[in-house]
Amino acid sequence: MGSLLYIIAVILIIAWALGFFAYSAGGLIHILLVIAIVVILLRVIRGNRVL
Repeated sequence: MGSLLYIIAVILIIAWALGFFAYSAGGLIHILLVIAIVVILLRVIRGNRVL
């Protein structure tokens, strides 16, 4: 389950980067970024490797 959360976080960060530089999707892209950061922080707090 942990690796699935990591994959989702990476996908969300990539989607944010693409949306930030290529498209204008408003607040949705920033919400995706916040969710990705929260998932990564949860992994760090739990002691799991990030990369």
